[in-house]
Amino acid sequence: MRRDGHQPRLARTRPSPPNALTRSIPAGRLPRQLPEPGHFEVDLVHQAGDSTTGQYVHTLQLIDVATGWSERVAILGRSYTVMQDAFERILARLPFPILELHPDNGGEFFNHFLLTYWKRAVPHLTLSRSRPFHKNDNPMVEEKNGSLVRGYIGFARLDTVAQTNLLNQIYDRMWLLHNFFHPVMRQQSDPDRTAVRRYDRPVPAFDRLSVTGILPPDRQAALADLRQATNPLDLRNEVHLLLDRLSRLPNAKLGRAQDVHRTLFKPAPHLPEAVCSVALSIEGSTIAR
Repeated sequence: MRRDGHQPRLARTRPSPPNALTRSIPAGRLPRQLPEPGHFEVDLVHQAGDSTTGQYVHTLQLIDVATGWSERVAILGRSYTVMQDAFERILARLPFPILELHPDNGGEFFNHFLLTYWKRAVPHLTLSRSRPFHKNDNPMVEEKNGSLVRGYIGFARLDTVAQTNLLNQIYDRMWLLHNFFHPVMRQQSDPDRTAVRRYDRPVPAFDRLSVTGILPPDRQAALADLRQATNPLDLRNEVHLLLDRLSRLPNAKLGRAQDVHRTLFKPAPHLPEAVCSVALSIEGSTIAR
C-alpha cells in the first residue's frame, strides 16, 4: 500500500515471444525431481509501484529446483550492465555451480551481451526457457516472488540508488535467514499426472544441499560454522529494521537521474568466496542503532 493509503496497481508486462536468440533454446518446464543442485528457475520482479515510467528497481531471483536454495539481487533498471553485475554478485556467494538457467523469454535475459557473458563466466552452462505466456513453466520462482519478494517488500515503487543498495543489504540477510534456517518442502508428486500434491519433510535448503555431497569439505565446514555463529532471531530483527528504513527512504525526484554504477557489486577477494557478500554486510552490523 502506498503512503497515501491507496493500493497501487501492479506493473504488468507482457511475456516476450521467442526471438532469433531464443528459437534454438529448448522451452518447457524443469522436471520437479532433478536430483542434482544447480538447475535454477529465474525471474525478474518489477518494483514499479503504480507506474512503469522511468527507471525503477527490479529483483533478480533464482531458485534451485533440487534444494530450494534461493538467491536475490536488487538492480536499478534492467540494462545489460546491472544484469551482468547481479549474476556476478550471485556467482560470488553461491556455494555450488550453476548448471542450468531457466528464465522466461525476456530480452533482458536473452541478448547477445548476456549470452556472451554466461558463456565466459559459466562455460558449461545449459540454457532453457519457459514457453511464452506459460507462467506455470516457472512455478517455484513464481511462488517465491510472492513469499520472498512481495511478502517482504510489497508493491511500492523503488527507484533510487539508496533504495537499491539498502534492498541488497536486506537480501544479503535474507540469503542467510532463508537458506540456512527456514525449511522448504520439495514436491514429490508429478503435477502433470495427479491433482494431489505430495511433499517431503520440510528441511532448510542448506541441509538439502549438504546431503548431496556437492560441497567440498572446507566449504561445507565454513557454511556450517556460519550458521552456527548466527542467531536467526537477531537476523530476522535486522531484516525488519532495514525494511523499516527502506519504507522511509524518499523516491527519486522528477528530472534527477540516478547513477546505476553506484549500485554495482564490489566483491572482497580476501573473504571466503561462498560467504563474501553476506560477511561484508552482516559483520559489524550497518544498521543505525
